[in-house]
Amino acid sequence: MLRVLSDALTAADNRELTLLAMLDLSAAFDCVGHSILLQQLQRNFGLTGVVLRWLTSFLCGRAQQMIYNGRLSEIQRVRYGVPQGSVLGPLLFTIPLELAV
Repeated sequence: MLRVLSDALTAADNRELTLLAMLDLSAAFDCVGHSILLQQLQRNFGLTGVVLRWLTSFLCGRAQQMIYNGRLSEIQRVRYGVPQGSVLGPLLFTIPLELAV
């Protein structure tokens, strides 16, 4: 990021035009359906048995809850999305995109 800032400032000093395009995919991670992803892993990648059960366990059965103004919400099942911050998250997110092309 510092390199991008440095390059932009250098270009500005040289009176050059600088364009920066950024893409935030963080919300897109929340759109991947667990059942569709697991079907694709099984059908297109041949994952079965222990590996498929492990990935099912990794994705499914998650829940979330929030607190606002001291009040706790109901627990909601999470049916979409891959866990962010995990090593598998980006890989599992890109699988449906790869197959769609």
